[in-house]
Amino acid sequence: MRISKKITATLLLGSMLGSVAHADVTITTGKTIIPDGEATHSQDITVSNENLAFALAVESSAPWGVPRGALVDLAAVKNGQVDLDRIAFADFIPNSWSAWPNDRKSLKIIEDTSDRAVIKVSRNFGKVDISTWYTLVSGSDAIELKTVMTNHGKEAIELTSGFTLWPDAGTMFPAPGLKSDGAVSTDKTLSDRTVGYGRDWAFALHAPYFDRNTYGGRDMYLGHTLKAGESRTFDAELQVVPNGDLAPVVKAEAERRGEPTGTITGQLRANEGDVPDDAIVIIEKEDELYGWTLAKGGEYSMVLPSGKYQIYGTATGHANSEVETIKVEANREQTFNFTDLAAPGTLSLTVEETGSGIAKDARISIVKGQEPPVEFLGKRSFFTELLPVGQAEIELAPGEYRISIDSGAGFISQMKMLNVKLESGEINRRDVKIEQISYPNQNGWYGADLHHHGNILEAVTPPETVVRSQLAAALDLTFISEHDSTINYEVFSELSARREVPFIPSIEVSPSWGHMNPFPIDAGATLTADPSTDDVQTLIKDMKAMGAEVIPMNHPFNDYGYYTNLENNNVPGGATDNFDLLELNIAVDNEPTLKKARELWDKGEAMYFTAGTDTHDAWNQLSGSIRMMAHVEGELTPLNFAKALKAGHAYATQGPLLYPQEVMFGEHVQVGDIWTVKFVAVDGLKEVRMLSKGGKVVKTISPAEAPQKLELALSIPEEAESWVSLEVEDEDGSMAWTNPVWIR
Repeated sequence: MRISKKITATLLLGSMLGSVAHADVTITTGKTIIPDGEATHSQDITVSNENLAFALAVESSAPWGVPRGALVDLAAVKNGQVDLDRIAFADFIPNSWSAWPNDRKSLKIIEDTSDRAVIKVSRNFGKVDISTWYTLVSGSDAIELKTVMTNHGKEAIELTSGFTLWPDAGTMFPAPGLKSDGAVSTDKTLSDRTVGYGRDWAFALHAPYFDRNTYGGRDMYLGHTLKAGESRTFDAELQVVPNGDLAPVVKAEAERRGEPTGTITGQLRANEGDVPDDAIVIIEKEDELYGWTLAKGGEYSMVLPSGKYQIYGTATGHANSEVETIKVEANREQTFNFTDLAAPGTLSLTVEETGSGIAKDARISIVKGQEPPVEFLGKRSFFTELLPVGQAEIELAPGEYRISIDSGAGFISQMKMLNVKLESGEINRRDVKIEQISYPNQNGWYGADLHHHGNILEAVTPPETVVRSQLAAALDLTFISEHDSTINYEVFSELSARREVPFIPSIEVSPSWGHMNPFPIDAGATLTADPSTDDVQTLIKDMKAMGAEVIPMNHPFNDYGYYTNLENNNVPGGATDNFDLLELNIAVDNEPTLKKARELWDKGEAMYFTAGTDTHDAWNQLSGSIRMMAHVEGELTPLNFAKALKAGHAYATQGPLLYPQEVMFGEHVQVGDIWTVKFVAVDGLKEVRMLSKGGKVVKTISPAEAPQKLELALSIPEEAESWVSLEVEDEDGSMAWTNPVWIR
């Protein structure tokens, strides 16, 4: 390990921080000093001062196929000790999350003094040079970021570029006032910052250049045209706060913008006079959440830009105080006390199937009533316990609520709604009965969400919560696919075993040009290939060596999808036929994937479907909202489930259930054959469409009165060629897509 020439450098920082107001800036080379950090190579670099530490993956692999040299670790320094790494990635992206063709990299330490460290990393994006300067000054709580893009090509390029902040824990708070996610923001925002935060940390990306935002606040982009020979500069700051308080972030933004400010101060108390844990003051502006500050010991103080605000006090499980409308004036301090926070009540639920009394797993969500404005104060959705099944006790602010109970809702049952009133200090006990409408398992059909994350990289859901969420969705097998990691296999296997549910281990192999979810992976298997540098053939060979029965291509037509990048000549190694399934994904437009699958069927190629939600946050995303239903003969095991998908004995669904009788999907029929299929649509069956060669609709059935159950004797029409498949739509707009039945 190389340590920079300053005599004050130390791996833990503690000795130097205890006795000075401003500690020296240090640069260390080697495995990062940041606990849980991903920069582990002997040539990686960590930079630190008394407030923060960050690491550059000079030779360690960066996530999602990003070229080496990226900022992959970031932590606060607290009382002289480096805190945990809280990010997966926080660096510059040249063109959204598209493939990143790269063949060169250089790193240079520009300045290495006790007052200031400057590091320059240069990489290329095809014919565009990308140079980023990372600057840390003694006493600062922020990294200064500067990237210059220079187009050395002969053609202008349309790009979506900027800095990103992808935490591996906590929650995102996007720029206040942002009205859209994933598109150009045409609405004026109240800020040009995005924040990742938890109870005891907050990281803010200040990005004054941005004009659009994606992935829930993580990406701060500018849409621009980079002409041949032209350069463009992006300046930003990455601020680190050692707790969940946004007061330093709001103050830094006001100073950066040169805005006049005033100060608000005061006290927070519960209505019985106690000081609640996690007491905070919420700041709203123009009816949008603008920020918050912690009330330490019941006392708070916050600097705000001049203007009108609405403020109130709240705390974990407590009812909000009355809202104060205030006007902050430059250089003026005002006091506002909040002393009427009401203490929590408890909702105790038992969830059972109607008639049988069998305990049911369920997702419990607030539909109407007080929701925590800040994530670490509580969730909006909850799950019944892993054991005992069907039980939940939830502490909430007192008041009236409308609560949804989802136990496979939209698939095997309807959503149940409860109206409840909670009183401070009291328990409201409710028994919930769920009527199950269909029983797929009795017919050999089993469901799984085949693209789901836990808590690795940017995913934030602990393993037990993932399992509880998947069971609440009435899935029959649990599944996990972390980005380039198998670290959670053992805990997921153990949790699933407690409920005697088969667990499908997978891994999302994540190069920048196409993601793949091979499964099931052998116990103890690890990925040895490098998604950042290896070609598609090498990666597929390694996945097969891990024991995978099937290799699906995930979201194949999005920016980092295989077919998109194959068309753009960005797939190392070119085309391959060595994968088995195409993914239908709840988060993307599936029409290109459906079209591609039908084109392959036209050629007689047995490329079948997989389906998954790509859930990263099970509290705020719905596990199993799209799933694969597979017909498994004999024992339900991960291997047998995968074999059923490989044989085409499966369909993808957002709700409707299908029970084919004479012929299974993936098998053969003849023109004129009668094919009986039973349909179940909890929300009412709207339409059944039979498709054939070229995606042509050859038969449409629109039943009257949208029944929940219907049996159809479908004749294979003379105009059908090569194959037929079914599309099913329910009254709620939820779809099911089947694999083909081949025509002899």
